[in-house]
Amino acid sequence: MQKVRRGSRGSPGKVRASARTALKIDVHTHILPTSWPDLEARYGYGGFLRKEPRSPCGARLMIGQKHFRDVEDNCFDPQIRMDECDRAGVRVQALSTLPAMFSYWANPKDGADLSRILNDHVALVVDQYPKRFVGLATVPLQAPELAVRELERCVGSLGFRGVQIGSHVNTWNLDEPALFPFFARAAELDAAVFVHPWDMAGADRMKKYWLPWLIGMPGETALAVCSMIFGGVFERLPKLKVCFAHGGGSFAACLGRIEQGFSARPDLCAVDNTRNPRRYVGRFYVDSLVHDAEVLKFILGTFGEDRILLGSDYPFPLGEDRPGGLIETMKGLTPRAKSKLLSANALEFLGLDADAFSP
Repeated sequence: MQKVRRGSRGSPGKVRASARTALKIDVHTHILPTSWPDLEARYGYGGFLRKEPRSPCGARLMIGQKHFRDVEDNCFDPQIRMDECDRAGVRVQALSTLPAMFSYWANPKDGADLSRILNDHVALVVDQYPKRFVGLATVPLQAPELAVRELERCVGSLGFRGVQIGSHVNTWNLDEPALFPFFARAAELDAAVFVHPWDMAGADRMKKYWLPWLIGMPGETALAVCSMIFGGVFERLPKLKVCFAHGGGSFAACLGRIEQGFSARPDLCAVDNTRNPRRYVGRFYVDSLVHDAEVLKFILGTFGEDRILLGSDYPFPLGEDRPGGLIETMKGLTPRAKSKLLSANALEFLGLDADAFSP
């Protein structure tokens, strides 16, 4: 496969102000191939996502005989994506698979094979439209050594800018020692890590009202943030670049409680890292997908304007209808701050230069 072209790793600070203002980079989008193999037949057991025709402009995603969700052609078709991006003023999307495709529960060799299928597809799309898309890999984290190998392939051979991972790996939280070599290698490769909630804790008590997506995801993301803080991942890997989806979930709202617990019960909280968790605010990024101007203002006050990236969850219904619209209409946000949220911070996170995406 032809190596994907990518921008240089020039400092985002050198990007011209006019270019930054004009550029919108959406770091949180999802894509699937138009088709993929029958995974149950390929691996000999079930549980994998499959696609069924639904209409001339969409498909039904199934897991076994259970309906997972309906999707439109913008989930598969790069040209439709670019047309919709043009209408929203988005110049660049970071492409990642659906979290339902992580399949961390699968046999490791099958997970590695599926990751390769999905990553090769993303690479083809990026190679075809290098000024519109960048790639974020998926890897078989149930086998960290295989995950490292696939990350190296995607960054080194395919030109990906990083990786999307789940908020946990089966029974492992992100502080699991077995995962540390993966994070260490990501830091060495300067590969961005985008953490997306999936397989939410407590889902068995949230069978109605779409609650796993409405309240389960924010808690799941906060759990991932705390695991990496309390587990010392950020402390041991100061160069690791991580972004948490959906504004960091409920972490910012719980930060005072988290800090109080750390101070009041260090015997329970400070067992792996003795530094105050508030010290790590500013060490990681969150995306802007919070759907509310007051909440965006709040996370700006918590994380700072240098640590928030435009993320829309395109093309799904819980996403932002017009990516970046909340940022653009935010009162009291300076043009410089808007520019950071819309593109400059993403350039830093992804290690890119705006000139790579000039029309």
